[in-house]
Amino acid sequence: MRYWMGLIGLAVASPLAAKTHDLPATPQTVAWGHYDATSKPVLTIESGDTVVVHTLLTNSPAGLEKAGVAPADVEPALRAVYAGVPASERGPGGHVLTGPIAITGAEPGDTLEIRILKIDLAIPYAYNAFRYGAGFLTDDFPYARMKIVPLDKKAMLGRFAPGVDVPLRPFFGSMGVAPPPSFGRYDSAPPTINGGNMDDKALVAGTTLFLPVHASGALFQVGDGHAAQGNGEVDITALETSLTGTLQFILHKGDKAPYPRAETPTHYIAMGFDDDLSNATRKALRNMIDFLVAAKGMTRDDAYMLISVAGDVEVTELVDRNKGVHVMLPKAVFTKR
Repeated sequence: MRYWMGLIGLAVASPLAAKTHDLPATPQTVAWGHYDATSKPVLTIESGDTVVVHTLLTNSPAGLEKAGVAPADVEPALRAVYAGVPASERGPGGHVLTGPIAITGAEPGDTLEIRILKIDLAIPYAYNAFRYGAGFLTDDFPYARMKIVPLDKKAMLGRFAPGVDVPLRPFFGSMGVAPPPSFGRYDSAPPTINGGNMDDKALVAGTTLFLPVHASGALFQVGDGHAAQGNGEVDITALETSLTGTLQFILHKGDKAPYPRAETPTHYIAMGFDDDLSNATRKALRNMIDFLVAAKGMTRDDAYMLISVAGDVEVTELVDRNKGVHVMLPKAVFTKR
């Protein structure tokens, strides 16, 4: 499986011809609450191109104003999207995702590499909210509450409460490609084999995400901006905000990634998604074992043992029907001798 060997020789890119595109969030450039193999792309790019993608938080202008955001501080783009996207194009989920972006030549059986070059805060506030019927302790909190949290961009801190500051590490909660056509219009909430609402706080600038291609063009979408989040995302939201991401796309032909995975400068990351937390953990462990066997030439026994002595199994999120688990393995354990 050449994919696992680092994808060398499979990339389809022309660095000399690579372009940078700007993709705003408008009623015509967002997918509201779904990933769908039949969606028409709003932008088509070549492998190697970079896109500056503007995204919107997952809340309404009315909801933000009710929570205390001044009307003048609500993004005009958010108002335009809420006014301009017809009800028939919304759902079944609630995330406003920018895209889809098509990559020329991408077909099922390929892998799409997304290099997260930069993520910028787009507005000076975020919100956190819970409501009955969602969140991990919903019966303990049988009501709804929303808090607006000012974001100090200079200090990169969320001013959560007097004497309580949250370090900001912005990332996109949802990054995914279209699922297989048989999925139909797939809900943006539960993550699955296409990526999507993974809510993995490790996917910050400097991280690279690898996604299996299931439909022509790949049809990448991104949104659900988080200024910060704890593993688990237990009340169902993070510090939800609008973000601008600079992403580079590399297409790898002929070897399909078996499951979404990622790499930071210091770690390999394997993922697992399932409505049962134990099954999600099994998937993440098996995916890391498969990676170590194929990419590092290890036996399955040694791979299993290495994860136990050097890897970390972390609960990504608990609240999106499909639970998320990821396994992080330090690259430093592989020394040159």
